Amino acid sequence: MARYDTIGQGYAQTRREDPRFRALIHAALGNARTVVNVGAGSGAYEPLDRHVIAVEPSDVMAGQRPRELAPAIRASAGSIPLRDGAVDAAMAILSVHHWDEEREQGVRELRRVARDTVVILTYDVAVISAMWLLADYLPEVAALDRRIFPSMEQLAEWLGGKVRVETVPIPRDTTDWMLGAFWAHPERVLDPSARAATSGFSRMPASVVDRVVLEVRRDLDSGEWDRRHGHLRALDTFDAGLRLVVAT
Repeated sequence: MARYDTIGQGYAQTRREDPRFRALIHAALGNARTVVNVGAGSGAYEPLDRHVIAVEPSDVMAGQRPRELAPAIRASAGSIPLRDGAVDAAMAILSVHHWDEEREQGVRELRRVARDTVVILTYDVAVISAMWLLADYLPEVAALDRRIFPSMEQLAEWLGGKVRVETVPIPRDTTDWMLGAFWAHPERVLDPSARAATSGFSRMPASVVDRVVLEVRRDLDSGEWDRRHGHLRALDTFDAGLRLVVAT
């Protein structure tokens, strides 16, 4: 909670729903009529045509939920305040890696309260760590991600049942400026508001952020970034490791 009370300011301005991601998530929920959204944040990707129970510990994040969404229950993933099988489905959108010591318990809680489907949007660390931003400039975030992101195999073990993992390419023009969306936009590294809405940058010391900004600005000005990675500017989508995990 304290982390997102600090870094969640203005989150909803640059982390806006992408309709393509929304369609994938809602399709994965299947026919579920009741859904719990754990780590619900500002409410992005919550379906409006189903009954949703939002669980979010941070007042700052919950305070950015639009009026058309139900208020969020203040609780953590490790102890979801619902009975066994209370809802048809559970979802967790780019939040499992923030559950710290509750990651395993939280994923098992998703399974406990959902009668059928569990949908998790997360990252494959091996893939995103190879993206230019982490590989060339931010090895500290790559190291952090290796500690906090459960592997696909680990998630499948915690969830049990039938689990499938879908690759979710990130469009160049996505409105959800997650860290993986920087793949074609190195200029965003220079934008404080874009950096602030990514937990990767926000969890780094100021000295690391300042170094990365300086190095990226230098390589953009000199043309070195484009010499190494300019081919990315011609792509419409890119696999930066975003994954949709669906368990039934």
